[in-house]
Amino acid sequence: MTSKNLVKLVTAALMAALSCVATFLLPIQIPYGNGGYIHPGDAFVLLSGIILGPVYGGLAAGIGSMLADLIVGAPQYAIATLIIKALAAIIASITYRKIKIRPVLFAGILGGFIVTIGYFLFDALLTGNFLSAALAGIPFNLLQNLFGIILSSLLFPLLIKVPSIKEIMNDSN
Repeated sequence: MTSKNLVKLVTAALMAALSCVATFLLPIQIPYGNGGYIHPGDAFVLLSGIILGPVYGGLAAGIGSMLADLIVGAPQYAIATLIIKALAAIIASITYRKIKIRPVLFAGILGGFIVTIGYFLFDALLTGNFLSAALAGIPFNLLQNLFGIILSSLLFPLLIKVPSIKEIMNDSN
């Protein structure tokens, strides 16, 4: 393993840990019955995809977020979260690399769209009621997405100044 690959792997593990910790330290329970919650962890989901690229970023985001679900006692969401957050990071990564004007904002919007649709579909399957899932879950997912976009937009300019982060991003294009 080259030192560049090792740095990328360690950074992916760090981003997974940050996604997990930011998710489980400040969970705000959603007032409907499936055990969902909102949190600031989605900022690190987006940043994982943007910094690490689609593969490492998707794995970091999905694994870190899934672990948080297990820690906070929402295991029914663990597998869905792994898939949804990995896809959100992948979409954020691709969007960031393709959009030239305000790429973090658009990466967050499209990644957030994946999160909102993913959890809507999962909640609808879990409850058996699409209307209930839409009315109860979508507003909270949109709020979480907004928070994640704002936080990632604030953190990204600081992170991009770190030489090893800049190098990882250049290698992930």
